Amino acid sequence: MATPKKTLKTPMTSEQLKDFVVKLLDEKKATNIHVIDVRGKSALTDFMVIASGTSSRQVSSLAEILQTSLHKEKIRALSLEGRSEGEWVLMDLNDVIVHLFKPEIRDHYNLETLWAEGEKSISAQRGLPSTLTP
Repeated sequence: MATPKKTLKTPMTSEQLKDFVVKLLDEKKATNIHVIDVRGKSALTDFMVIASGTSSRQVSSLAEILQTSLHKEKIRALSLEGRSEGEWVLMDLNDVIVHLFKPEIRDHYNLETLWAEGEKSISAQRGLPSTLTP
């Protein structure tokens, strides 16, 4: 049974929120920003934004800046985990889940490949060609 998506009213659509997050992270020098569209694949969210900071301090700062900027737009995170450690910060914005990593932690968990492999498995089970390339 799929977990129902949490509801949170925001003044932005999921596309606008994703674009807002990506633009802000880019402006604040996050690296290797990657967006995964999980609409139709996950009941939890529409997009996952994955980005890296060069250090624990930068990862924590990116999370703080993002949280402050979202607050100004009247958007509150449903959950914020890992900011004090700065290794992997997870921010649940309902329609967008943001993962901020130190590079070595990101390499270890490799979420991009996990989601790409999941898509390949689903496509193979359905007999469809995969549209994702690693």
